[in-house]
Parts: sequence; C-alpha cells; structure tokens
Amino acid sequence: QVQLVESGGGLVQPGGSLRLSCTASGFTFDNYAIGWFRQAPGKEREGVSCISSSDGSTYYADSVKGRFTISTDNAKNTVYLQMNSLKPEDTAVYYCAAQYGASTSLLSDWYTDWGQGTQVTVSS
Repeated sequence: QVQLVESGGGLVQPGGSLRLSCTASGFTFDNYAIGWFRQAPGKEREGVSCISSSDGSTYYADSVKGRFTISTDNAKNTVYLQMNSLKPEDTAVYYCAAQYGASTSLLSDWYTDWGQGTQVTVSS
C-alpha cells in the first residue's frame, strides 16, 4: 500500500526558511516521479516542484524558482522541499504526490497517490 507522509510545515516569518519532508512507504522512489503541490484557501491546487526518477530532472513553478529546491534521499525514501526567502503568498497547505513512471509533471491530475498535507504559514 502506497503511503506518503509530509512533515516540516509551520509558522515562519517572511524571509525565513522551512524544509518539508515527504516520506514514502509501500514503494521506493526509484521508479516514481514525485511532485510538491500547494493549495491556499479559495485557490486551486498549484504545482510547485517535481522530480523525475529516471534522470533526476527537476522542475519549478515560476513563482518559486530560485527560492525552492527539491531533492531526494533514496536511502531514507524521502523527498525534501527546501524553501528559502519565504513570502506571505507562499502560505498554503503543501502536499507531495507520487506517480509511477520515468517522467514527471507539475500537473496534479497526473499523480495517483497523495499525502495528507502540511500547513505552511508565512506571517510576521
């Protein structure tokens, strides 16, 4: 059974940093694409970043380029999202998602397995 668990969210001041973790059970990341998404109140779910299992290619939404970094630790079966220079508009529930396959995508409909989400609040 595929399970994804996010952690690391919290309250941070503008300009601060957080590192989110997405730990998987029931499968290994070797053959799965992983994506990070977020959803703010009243807004649609937005793709933030994703990584391909085949070649490690990474992709970012324009709104987070240069500030967020996605990475994997296969030994821990965990994917991280390092978030720096956080802004109030980054406030949202952040989700990780997994999809079997060699490619990757920032489109939420492409993913079949989702975590429960972790809240990130950027406020002074």
